[in-house]
Amino acid sequence: MIRIVFVTLVVMVAWSAVVKLVQALKTANVDWTGVTAAIAFIVLAFWLRHVTGIGGF
Repeated sequence: MIRIVFVTLVVMVAWSAVVKLVQALKTANVDWTGVTAAIAFIVLAFWLRHVTGIGGF
């Protein structure tokens, strides 16, 4: 029972954080080109690690 309450609280806090983040992003002046480039770089790094097997822990 305590686990259900804990999980519910964590989900509610996460949902609240996502809603606040979305609201902040709507009002902020964000350089989406830079954000997209950073995300693409991270995805490329993980893909290359998967393909080559080099790097990581």
